[in-house]
Amino acid sequence: MAEGQSSLFDYMEFDREAKLEKDGGFVSHPLLEKRSVEWRDFQVELASEAAGSNLLVVVPTGLGKTLVALIAAAEMIKVTGKKVLFLAPTRPLVMQHLETFRKHLLIKSMALFTGSTPAAERKKLWFSNRVIFATPQVIGNDVAAKLYSMDDVAFCIFDEAHRAVGNYSYVNVALKCRDAGIRVLGLTASPGAKREKIEEILTALNIGKVEIRGREDEDVNEYVRNVDEEIVRVELSAGMKELLKPIDSLLHEKIVKLQKMGFLRYKKAEFVSRKDLLSVRAAVMARGKRGGYLFGAMHNSIMAMHAYHCSELLETQGIGPLRLYLERMAAAEKQTKTEKSFLNDERMKQVREMLAGEVSSHPKVEKLVELIRRQLAKKGDSLVMVFTQYRDTIEIIASALAGAGISYGRFIGQADRGKEKGMSQKEQKEVVSRFASRAFNVLVASSIGEEGIDVPDVEMVVFYEPIPSEIRYIQRKGRTGRSSAGRVSILLATGTRDEAYLRASSKREKKMNRIVRSLKED
Repeated sequence: MAEGQSSLFDYMEFDREAKLEKDGGFVSHPLLEKRSVEWRDFQVELASEAAGSNLLVVVPTGLGKTLVALIAAAEMIKVTGKKVLFLAPTRPLVMQHLETFRKHLLIKSMALFTGSTPAAERKKLWFSNRVIFATPQVIGNDVAAKLYSMDDVAFCIFDEAHRAVGNYSYVNVALKCRDAGIRVLGLTASPGAKREKIEEILTALNIGKVEIRGREDEDVNEYVRNVDEEIVRVELSAGMKELLKPIDSLLHEKIVKLQKMGFLRYKKAEFVSRKDLLSVRAAVMARGKRGGYLFGAMHNSIMAMHAYHCSELLETQGIGPLRLYLERMAAAEKQTKTEKSFLNDERMKQVREMLAGEVSSHPKVEKLVELIRRQLAKKGDSLVMVFTQYRDTIEIIASALAGAGISYGRFIGQADRGKEKGMSQKEQKEVVSRFASRAFNVLVASSIGEEGIDVPDVEMVVFYEPIPSEIRYIQRKGRTGRSSAGRVSILLATGTRDEAYLRASSKREKKMNRIVRSLKED
């Protein structure tokens, strides 16, 4: 138990020895629908642990973390008679969890809290419902406004618990849970590859115990579906390589200038990353007053960032996204001095001239269409998810799929970007529903699709680009191999940042598993 954890639930000691009953392969519980929840030893074990102590559960995506929370929640309601609060970072995820509980839990007094629900209505719903599903921002704001208190909550579930760092709203709500002596369950497939970050999550959520299950564990192995992974390599075109030369020349020049000013000397210029460049800006900002020297460092670091982003866009996304990025910068009503300097650099003028006559797309696009056609040839009603980081790339992929006669849908976030509208919550829910019902074969998604889309029958996931984040890498892969065998194809441009990003995410995933298992044993 974490230091300072409330002893409010000490009276539950007797219950920790109790065993949930098994009914012909299903969980038998007075608050669960009869023969509704399949009995899986590891889920029941984790749920029992969660009812007895604050717990972080690390389980691969698709193995039923929500059912662990469901079983534990049913037991907590039975024992305490109090409320359960289920938090998730996005509204689509919140709604998904609500639907799962409605399907299996006999208690039907459940409510969904969103920012669009009037405050007076949320207050009423709080007092008239036993299980509340919400984003953390809503709960934090309501409690701060004293619409209600959390004193009548026995159990709080934090889905995607790896978000409980920094100033994210989970941290504030978890503090209120600690003060009220509320039992806490954190759920994640990927807490991160740094021990300090995982410990920050545990501290923020007041958790002293960690349980992890991997695909190789005996009690999980029988429920795991095989997922084949392949790296699909493509070569940049000659035109793309020519475009890279002036961009990389500008980037190298600015990095060398920063090194002469005393920054980034710990790396060779060719190995400086985006994170390194951001660290220069942070270091300059931390020094407060800016003289000519610090202004020059800031100017060069921002110029380098623009060049780095252009190079990365071209290597990993293609000519179209690079062209759009530069066009938006040039068309901005209020350009910064650095943006003007960047666009007026002779090398960037050369790039823009070259782009004007270049119409080819990234070779990944052609390969992507080929992969999907191959999958559909095997199984005509296959469901395929394609992930990419940029909305511009989504449009390019959509155009290519349409040209190939492949049915598709887009899945993006709610935020607008200039004249480009995001998707409303209703639109997001509708497109996922249509995808699940096979109204179209391919869902092209931005990062918003990495967390929580529960479509059990996705046969194939395609990464348009590798990503260095082990968390996002795991989340993307987890969209397939849920109810049947799956396949993951990662498109990689040879000799580019793609290779480094793939190595980074794979290495960090292995490191994460080692760290979490060591924390479990501590």
